[in-house]
Formats: sequence, C-alpha cells, structure tokens
Amino acid sequence: MTRSRTAAVLSSLSLQVLTALVAGLAAGAAAQAWGVPGGAGTVAMVEGVGQLWLNALRMTIIPLVFSLLVTGIASIADAAATGRLALRAVWVFAALLVGATLYGVLASQGLHALWPIDPEGGRLLLAGAHGDAAVRENLGGGGLGAFLTSLAPSNPIRAAADDAILGIVVFAIVFGFAATRLPARLRQPMTVFFEAVAETMVVIVHWVLRAAPVGVFALSLGVGLRAGLGAAGVLGHYIALVVLSLIGLILLTYVVAVLWGRVGLPRFARAAAPAQVVAFSTQSSLACLPVMVERARDRLGVSAATAGLVLPLAVAVFRITSTVANLAVCIYVAHLYGIELTLGVLIAGSLTALAVSIGTVGLPGQVSFFASIAPIAIVMGLPLEVLPLLLAVEVVPDIFRTIGNVTADLAAARIVEGRDATADPEAGAGI
Repeated sequence: MTRSRTAAVLSSLSLQVLTALVAGLAAGAAAQAWGVPGGAGTVAMVEGVGQLWLNALRMTIIPLVFSLLVTGIASIADAAATGRLALRAVWVFAALLVGATLYGVLASQGLHALWPIDPEGGRLLLAGAHGDAAVRENLGGGGLGAFLTSLAPSNPIRAAADDAILGIVVFAIVFGFAATRLPARLRQPMTVFFEAVAETMVVIVHWVLRAAPVGVFALSLGVGLRAGLGAAGVLGHYIALVVLSLIGLILLTYVVAVLWGRVGLPRFARAAAPAQVVAFSTQSSLACLPVMVERARDRLGVSAATAGLVLPLAVAVFRITSTVANLAVCIYVAHLYGIELTLGVLIAGSLTALAVSIGTVGLPGQVSFFASIAPIAIVMGLPLEVLPLLLAVEVVPDIFRTIGNVTADLAAARIVEGRDATADPEAGAGI
C-alpha cells in the first residue's frame, strides 16, 4: 500500500474512530443510567477488549522508535553530505525545531495556567481510564545525577524491557551516527534492515488501527459507564489547548519568516495561503509539495534549485509541529493526572520529543501519534491509558499540525535562500 493511499485510508478511519468515541460515551452513559446486561462481567469483558487493543499498540513502540531513529539519522546525514545547500537546510531545520520545542513547553504551561482543566471533568474522564494507569517514576524525579545516568544505559536490552525510553533514544541516535561512518557496503545493508523493521512495525500498527473503532469504543464505553457524558467537556478543552498552541506556533512562524527570511509579512502571507488551504483539506504535507514549490519560486523569490531541494527535504525530514503538539498532549496528560512537571521532567520530555520527531516524519498521523507521543509520555512518567481517547479527537489538531508544517517549510525555504532571494514580483498586489 502506498503512503498516499495509506493516508487516505487513515483519514477515513479518523472519522470512524471519532464516531466510535461518541457512541461509546453515549452507550456508557445510557448503561450507567439503566444498567448493563450481564453486570460486572460484561464491563470487565469490554474493558479487556480495550486494554488488549492498547497493548497491541504499545508492543510496537520500542522497535519502531529505534528503527525510525536509525534510518532517520542516516537520511539526514546522506542529505547533508550532498552539498552545502542541503547542509544549510538541515541546520535551519534543526534551529527551528529547537526553537519550536522551547515554545511548545512555554505555550502549553502558559495555557494551562490561564485556562486550567476543570477538576470535576478531569476526575470523570480518569474514572474510566482503568488498566495500567499507575504513574511511572519519571527521569526528572531523581535529580540531575539520575537524569545524566539515564542517558547512557548500561544494558540497552534491559532498558528497552524497562521502558527506559530516553536511554534507548540516545543509544539509537549514537548508533545511527556511528553507522554513517561505516563503508557503504556495510552501512547500506544495515540501513535497509532497520528500514524493513520500521516498515514491518508500521504494518502491524496499521493492522491494529483498523480495529481502532472497536478499541476506542470499548475504552470510551468504560469512561461513559463511570463518568457519563461529563468527560466530553474535558476532551473539548484538550482540543482547544492543543489547537491554540499550534496556532501560536503558526503565528510565530510568520515572525521568523519576516525577521530571519527578510520577507515582508503581506508577501509571505499571500505566498503561504494556497498551500495552507491544501493542507487544511488534505492533512498531508506531501500533497502540498507541488503548490509549495510553485509559491516559493513565484511569490517568495526562492530559486528553482533551492525550492527543488529544500522543500522535498523538508517534507521528508522536517515536521516543526511535532514537538509542539506532542508536548502539548503530554503536558495535558500530566495536568490531568496532577503530575508535577519539574524542570528535569520537561527537559527529558523535550529531548525525547526532539529525537522522535526525526524518525516519525512521513508517518500517517494516527501512526505517528503513538510512535511519537508514547515515548515522551513514558519518559515523563505519564500513564498511557488516556491516549486512545485523545487519538479519537486527533482529527481536529491534525489539521493545524499540517498547516503549521507547510507554513514552516515555506519559511525555511526562504531562510535558506537568504540574500539571494528575488524581489516581490507583485509588490502591493493580492494573491
């Protein structure tokens, strides 16, 4: 199955999952009011189905993240080795990602300070999130010494078994960069092997996601049984906070394009608008590539050589909204459970978010949701049981993820072009 066809299937699946969430909450609320046929036995069976589905997703996390990081680093190293322009693009991507990550932490924490989660609604939502919901010991809780020790696991196999994700991420990054120093006859077979492992894990995730309507229905039915429809308000609040953080990033991208890309705000806005419309309708950066190339060349003064290299490279290895949205999800879960977010926890989560964003670029939204968010959540000591409910409403934030990505891609192309960019051919004109 091609990536475009896969994205189309998962886009349709998103609506099915959202429908299953609403149906599960409604059915659970009805059962709460009028009783459940079979009583506790039926409830236990339904919750078991939901937990089975969640475990099937979790079993792919370690091999998927490790393989994606190794192949992602190899692709970036190969791109940087192709010439000075590609290397400059990689550095621009890296700088924008780091800045976006810092913004993501500050924005999410600030939004929660201004608009906190309703305590009663949060309690109702968590009332149905049963299973392995115990809060894990996070890497920031043991002080700086424990954090530094965790960066180099003495036994990577044991670290994987213990869900020591940050250590695995660091090991994968070191492994990936070390692999780039090997001769081609050794490097290429190994890269192909890990690419095959990653694709195999993606196939398994696709299989599991085909059952997502059933799994989400079972999990949301449990929530509805214990919380009724009172949890729906928290899900709406979650959508609002994640979307607001993404809108803030998009606006900040305009500022970066103006200051660093040396382009007028009206000119950049006119150039980006058509690509943003395509992003809104397709939720696919790849589908936006043709219009991005055209607008960069004809409206942003980017040369054909730069647009032809930087924009496809950006679609392949650069997703600026990944760290912002993924940290927003994890920080929301932390506030939902009342988990303290110390500086160490936020640093560990941010480093993991940066690392996994490299590997999960190019994956469909629902696949990357678990592949990128679950490792961050584990590092921060957060339970995973509420994530399927958040996945069910990801269809809304995913629109703004894609809009943010294409906006940043165009800004990056203009920044890479630098002083060589041409003047606006339609200064003072409309689109």
